[in-house]
Amino acid sequence: MENNKKLNLTPIEDLISEDFGKVGTPERDAFEMECNAFIIGEQLKDERLKAGLTQEELAEKIGTKKSFISRVEKGRADIQLSTLVKVFRGVGREISVRVL
Repeated sequence: MENNKKLNLTPIEDLISEDFGKVGTPERDAFEMECNAFIIGEQLKDERLKAGLTQEELAEKIGTKKSFISRVEKGRADIQLSTLVKVFRGVGREISVRVL
């Protein structure tokens, strides 16, 4: 923290709060939900590519449409936990949920 002051740097939390509100506000909650959806989508895409599957192949394997896999990978799908488990099992991975 002391180095930040010497370099006149602003902590990332301050920048995020400035743009999206303080923790617990509706705007900040929406931002954090979008971030989580993006992260899950990137993880799915990475695992799908490691498994050597196209979006279409994964969709067929789990009984859904390619457009759904695309939306999940782009962080634009509100996905149920049971569906998330099914999607990751389709690429040979298991997921766990942690309550913080």
